[in-house]
Amino acid sequence: MFGTVVVGVGIAGSVRIRDLLNPLASSPAEHLKLVGFVSRRPLHDVQHANQISLQEALDNKEVHAAVISTDNRNHEESIRMFLEAGKHVLVEYPMALSAKTAHQLWEMADQKGKVLHVEHIELLTEEYKQLKKEVEGKELVKGTLHFTGGPLDEERSGFPAFSGIARLTWLVDLFGDLTVASAVREEQKEKNYSRMTVQFQTANKRPLTWIEERAPGMKRDKTINFCFKSGCLENLPEAPRAAVGLFMQDLILFAKKLLGQVSKDELATEKRRILQCLELADEIQAHCEQTPKIDS
Repeated sequence: MFGTVVVGVGIAGSVRIRDLLNPLASSPAEHLKLVGFVSRRPLHDVQHANQISLQEALDNKEVHAAVISTDNRNHEESIRMFLEAGKHVLVEYPMALSAKTAHQLWEMADQKGKVLHVEHIELLTEEYKQLKKEVEGKELVKGTLHFTGGPLDEERSGFPAFSGIARLTWLVDLFGDLTVASAVREEQKEKNYSRMTVQFQTANKRPLTWIEERAPGMKRDKTINFCFKSGCLENLPEAPRAAVGLFMQDLILFAKKLLGQVSKDELATEKRRILQCLELADEIQAHCEQTPKIDS
């Protein structure tokens, strides 16, 4: 059994506690045992799980793994502390707010011989699995992925290229290596409005656009327009809801890694994709910060 603590008890952290207390029967997740949770707020108990201090979580020999569900800005510090203490780590995306930091953390995990698993549940949705099937084998001519949603506190969530890395991960996973051609950011601070527009080129020099747009009251949604030589895909495919929840699927994958049930090739491919996306996010942020902001 791997004694596990959950750090951060927001929406994701609460789901993690629930899943650890009720693992899928006969799955690798049954090898994870919840020891307690860590929160800056005094909560005492959540779903009958005990609150423990951060220091207790780091020092306790019965804690073998930590699930980090804090603000994006705190991921780096939390990962570093638990790896230093000799614990395996599962962290919600993005694992860090710079590619350089991510490389350092992965080197630390390798040196310590510990699993560092980054949650990317956007790749586990039935909708995405179906989309990937429909895209596979087709030659892209041009494409756009446009995300809309409510505003975020960037002090906590990071620059939009990092907070929106789930969309970037879709594009890299679907279309392979991407190069940033341009990136601009439009802001209307008095309206709490933000729009980031990124132009990529694929390895075959095909144009791909990513738009991340946020404002109060803006519906959370994703729209696509992917044009191939064989025709255009203008709607996300409808797919049935998965029988197993996304966070549970992710927890099972983490447990498989702890049990040595994931091949080195799979681990290397996943690590390469995660670092590639963070490097692109770095580059996008640099482009946006070099280009004068559009204040309309």
